[in-house]
Parts: sequence; structure tokens; C-alpha cells
Amino acid sequence: MLDKSSDKHLYEQVADRIQELIKQKTLQPGDRLPSVRKLREQLSVSISTVMEAYRLLEDRGLITVRPQSGYYVKTAIRDAPLPEASLAVKANFVSEEPNPSDPPQQANVIDTSIVSRVYADIDRPQIVKLGAAVPSPELLPLVTLNRIMGQVIRTNPENIHSYQSLKGCETLRHEIAKRLIDAGCAITQCRGYTIAPEGIIVTNGTTEAIYLALQAVTKPGDTVAIESPCYYGLLQILESLHLKALELPTDPREGISLEHLEAALKSSNIAACAVVSNFSNPLGSCMSDRRKPDLVELVTKYNIPLIEDDIYGDLYFTGNRPKAIKAFDTKGIVLHCSSVSKTISPGLRVGWLVAEKNLVQVKKLKTVTNVMTSIVPQLTVAAFFANGGYERHLRKMRRIYHSQMEKMRLAISNYFPPQTRITRPQGGQVLWLELPQNFDVMQLYESALEYRISIAPGIIFSPSKSYRNCLRLNFGLFWTEESDLAKPASSGDGALQILGALAQQQLARKILIT
Repeated sequence: MLDKSSDKHLYEQVADRIQELIKQKTLQPGDRLPSVRKLREQLSVSISTVMEAYRLLEDRGLITVRPQSGYYVKTAIRDAPLPEASLAVKANFVSEEPNPSDPPQQANVIDTSIVSRVYADIDRPQIVKLGAAVPSPELLPLVTLNRIMGQVIRTNPENIHSYQSLKGCETLRHEIAKRLIDAGCAITQCRGYTIAPEGIIVTNGTTEAIYLALQAVTKPGDTVAIESPCYYGLLQILESLHLKALELPTDPREGISLEHLEAALKSSNIAACAVVSNFSNPLGSCMSDRRKPDLVELVTKYNIPLIEDDIYGDLYFTGNRPKAIKAFDTKGIVLHCSSVSKTISPGLRVGWLVAEKNLVQVKKLKTVTNVMTSIVPQLTVAAFFANGGYERHLRKMRRIYHSQMEKMRLAISNYFPPQTRITRPQGGQVLWLELPQNFDVMQLYESALEYRISIAPGIIFSPSKSYRNCLRLNFGLFWTEESDLAKPASSGDGALQILGALAQQQLARKILIT
């Protein structure tokens, strides 16, 4: 009980008690504290006393408040002072975007060993995950999903424990087919048919969809044409299938160079092409709908299968949803892959592959891979698509992502070296930063880890280990509307200031040496 005869105010005693629990590690960094009402009942004090205690703990730097969520034990980035660097705000300064990439024009055997190290570092305790392209849990419809999942389990007590269709739950495939109409895959002048549910196979996320698609149309030793820089997850798939990669120049706005792709198709033995069509990872590029038919015409001319990853297509900021490349395919040459991992839940592992004429081969591969995708997540996503408010959820997510992207760009331009170039995507959730040519991103990577900040170094997005002066950052971390990205803090905002200072330090040392 609290000592009401003590010289200390009651709120100070409450604060001291919680501080002691934090010191003893009974309350860990990131733990949620009891609500104001709950603590009032536990300690038999007034609400105002609890509020004053929490304000005092905030002043002591021990806890932080998340609007509409509660009070949490603060996660320190590092028990050390900020790195010294010139942090003067460059008011209203907006960095230029990177130029189109210029990778080496040769097929490369792939080694993604560095990616494994990056994955391991992201899993460290209390890491600020600026390097992981994952949505913040605060932005996901978890309450609705959990409610729907409970209903699915109660109403399907036997079916959820039985083998189901290898292609996936029929209700989900119907919902996916309807979603594909929004992506342009309907009866149009350029496409003479809609995608039928029978041509869709449900997978464990987009990764399995891409894996099955590539395995169906290639053999070990083949070369696949890819964007450069390219999502490292695709490189891991290519490596596991013993495929080579030919990097092609890519524009931060328009995506892969069709001119270079055609030259490669003419002169090289290309077995397939793989691209992220809308808001690519890591550049955020989005090929315009007027160029997508040209891409389809090109791969059709050379009879080269195109694997399309459209996982970010629903996360556009303004206007209408950009069409999928599949929308312009009338020959079944495009294998369309996507999932709900970036919009609803990465943990449900629900994705899909529009295989059409490759469906028989894909089904064989799915059989020997994992037989089927778990039924409970499938039925949960189907119900959410149908009645869970998916479009309303997307509108909120797009608005927040757009705001966070602009805030992050402003913070980077304020605190990073003035030569830094930053992409300005019109959707998705990642930014690509390009620093001066002599910059060593792995040195920044190591320094950032000391402050418990993860970044995605540019070299993991290239089989030739290019982009040693580049990095990718995730603006999918959640900031409230009131957050100030310029203030040191225990999440994305303060991490950006620290990263900028570390980058400036590194360049300053190089200038002194030379």
C-alpha cells in the first residue's frame, strides 16, 4: 500500500513504484502499463493521481504515451549520447530523386548470404525496424480479423481440420477474382476475358506464389531478367532454384527499361522476366498504365513468361488503383502474384497466383511443396474481403502512409547529408536513398545497429553487390499525426535523426582523410 504519511505526494510514490518495477526489469522496454482506471483500482487512488504519476514518469524519460493505445515502457535506442554531427534544419529543402540505375549488363550467379545476416539483425530485441518492409501492427485491422477468425473456427469445427482443395478455398478465390477486376483484369478492349476463380491458386504469401511461378517456367541454370535494384526476396528465390539474374536499368518513377529488356531478349537466352509492377520494392517505381501494354507485347513477342509481383498495388496514395500488368495479357503469358501481407496481415500468410495456362504444372509443384494453404486464414481473408470493410481500411492506410512518407522525406532532407537523393513514390511503403558514390552503406549499417536501428543496405538488392552507397527505409512504421520526426525518440522519428548524424559523421571523416 502507499504511505499516506510520507513527505512525498501520492503521485510521486506511484511513479517511484513503477520506476522500481522498470529498474528490476519486471516491466520490460515496450511493455504496456496498466490503464489509468485499472491502476486507480489497484492502488486505491484517484485518476488525477495516476495521471500525474504517468506524467512524471514521462518527464523522467521512462515511459511514452501512444494516442488511443496507452502508456508504454520506453524503448531506449541506446544508452549513449547522439552522434555529433551538423543537425541544422534545412528548412523547406527537398532532395532530388535518384537517377535511373545503371547495373552491369551480365548474368550473375546469386549469393544472398548477407540477407540472412540482415534478417537476424532485424530480430534483435528493441530494434527500430526501419530496414524491414513490414506494416506497423497499429495500422492493421487486428480486432476485426480476430473476430472473424473466431467465427470461422466456431462455424467450421470439422472442415478447418481437414484437407481442402489444393487450389484453395473457393469462396476466397471468388473474392480474389473480384479484387482483380479492380486491378483492371476485366473485360476491356485489351483483354477479352475476366480471370476466373478456376485459374487462381491460393499460396502461402507472395513468396510462395513467385517461387511456384518461377519453378514452373524455368529450369536450373536459366537466366531471369530482373529490375535493378531488385527485392532481395526475389534474389533468394532465384538462388534457391539455381537460376541466374540479369539486372536491367530501372527508373525510380517508371520502372524497368523496356529498351534494355528488348535488347536482352534479342541477344541473351532469357527464360523469364520478373518485376514488381506497382510501387516496387525497393525503388517504389510504378510503371504507367500506358507502358504496361508495351511490356506485355514485348514478352509476348519473344514468348517469355513474365512473373508479376503486385503486392503493393492497393497502396496507391492518390487517384485510381494502377492496373496490374496482367490486365493487358490476352495470351496467359503473365503469371500474377500477390497477397494480403502488406495490407491486412503478414502473419496469415495468404497469397495467390493467377497461373492460367501454367495451372497444371503449378498444382503439381504445390502438391510436393506443402499440399495446401491453411484453411482458417483463407476463410478469414475471404470474409474480410466480403464484409470486413477492406476498402475503408485501405483508405485509412493509404492516407497514413502518404503522410508518413512525406514526413520521412522531410526528416531525411533535414538531417542527412545535402547530397542525399530520395525517391518520391506514389504508393507502397518504402523509400530508396542514394548517398555520394564514396559512401559505405555497410559502415552505416554497423553504426546504426549500435543504436538498435536496422536499415536495409543497398547491396542486398543486387546480385552484383551494387548500390554500396544506397539504402532502403520503411515508412510503414506508425507515427501519430502529432509526431515530430525531428525529435530523438524510441521509434522511427528519432532513428532518422540518428541515422542522418551517423551518415554525416562518415562523410566528414572521408573528407578529412582525403
